[in-house]
Formats: sequence, C-alpha cells, structure tokens
Amino acid sequence: MVGPAAVKRLSGRIRESANVDSAMVEAMKVLLVEDDPSMQTALKRALQNRGMDVALCSDGRQALERWKGAPPDVVMLDLTLPGMDGLLVLEEARRSGLATPVLILTARGTVGDRIIGLNTGADDYLPKPFDLDELEARLRARNRRRPSAGPAADSGIGGLHWDRQSGAIHWRDEILELAPREAALLQALLARPGHAVPKERLFELVFPGETEVQYEAIEVVVYRLRKKLGPTGVKLVTLRGLGYLLKAGE
Repeated sequence: MVGPAAVKRLSGRIRESANVDSAMVEAMKVLLVEDDPSMQTALKRALQNRGMDVALCSDGRQALERWKGAPPDVVMLDLTLPGMDGLLVLEEARRSGLATPVLILTARGTVGDRIIGLNTGADDYLPKPFDLDELEARLRARNRRRPSAGPAADSGIGGLHWDRQSGAIHWRDEILELAPREAALLQALLARPGHAVPKERLFELVFPGETEVQYEAIEVVVYRLRKKLGPTGVKLVTLRGLGYLLKAGE
C-alpha cells in the first residue's frame, strides 16, 4: 500500500495541475481499481482535472463485474485488493475476452512483479509513487491502442466476430484466446474487414508510444496471429506496399 508521504506528494501534484483546461483534452473513460481511499480520492481528482471520466472500485470481484458490464477505455489496476487479487482479476478478464488496455499501478515494483503482470495480460506497469504527467501520458498511450474505426457496430468476417462493447473476439461461439498485442492487431483488421490496413497504422495501434520497439516487431505479432487464426480458416494476407487484410476462407 502507499504510505501517507506518497499520498501527500500526489496531492501536491494535483494542486499544481488543477488549472488544466479539460476542454483541451479528449474525454477518456477510466476504471480505477484501488482500495486505498486516500489514493482513490487523489487520483480521481487529478484525472478529472485532466479531462477524464473516472469510475472507482475498491474490490477485485466487484471491479471484474463492473468491467464486464460497462467496459471502460482503460483500466488502472492495483494488485493488492480485497476480495480478489489484481492479477487474478486481470487473468479472468483476459480469459473472458476483455481486451481493454490495462495499466497496473502498484507498490509492487520489482522486475519479477512487472514480468508476471505483463505476462498475465497487462499492457503497462507504473510503480508507486509516480509522476502525474507520466501517468497521464501512459494512459493516453494505452487508449490509443484501441482501434478507432467507424461506428460502434460489431465487426466480423468468415465466422470471426468482434464484440466492440466487451472487446472480445469470437470464432463462432468460442472466444479466441489472444495476447493483448494480438487482440489489438486483430481488432484493427476487423474494424475494416476486406480492406488493407497500412503497416504503419497497425504499428501505432499495437505498440502505442513505445519508441524503443523496432518497427519489424509488428511482423512477429502478425506471425503469431496467423498461427492462431489457422483453425478458423480466416487468412491474414500481406499486400506488398499496402499493408495487411483479413480474407475469409473458401
């Protein structure tokens, strides 16, 4: 848990950022899963001052139900929670097909903890205490990984179906088990079924704000996704100079 000194520093940062013009930033729905009341209050006020819509939850099981019922744009998830540990919440969410970007926010800051969290399905990891400007930048980077294409109607091709409300991708009646980057890539392609999506755009969606990642890394995600799409019959086709597209099987 975060001590009083960390909360005091955070509260000071909030006062510094209180005059941020919320009209200048894009609204974002954030689900904050945190059981420390002081941290809840401080973070909610700070993020609201920065133009975000913040929902609070302090219990792991309740957070999972709320996440399933009304998926936010980004989830900020603490690991030490009553009712259900944060890693179990994340594991169950991914198993249920929830592809919402997740930023783990916790006092557990060891390399081992970060690796476990990322392998479980988290998209990013920020140890406490932290800088509010960095937190905002990471949240907006996570939100940009969500494909923004067209109306909120569901998309599908060749038996693949993307439920945009929950973020889950189904093949027939089964949820596809995908890593977060694979899900981001497939969602981007399902947003425009039958149309090529440029490689540059896919890289932005799959690796948002990650300047140290090599451009060729998108090809690794494509390779892994192709293998998982094999049983569905849907082809992930490369169009030289144009990008990638999905094509229904014969």
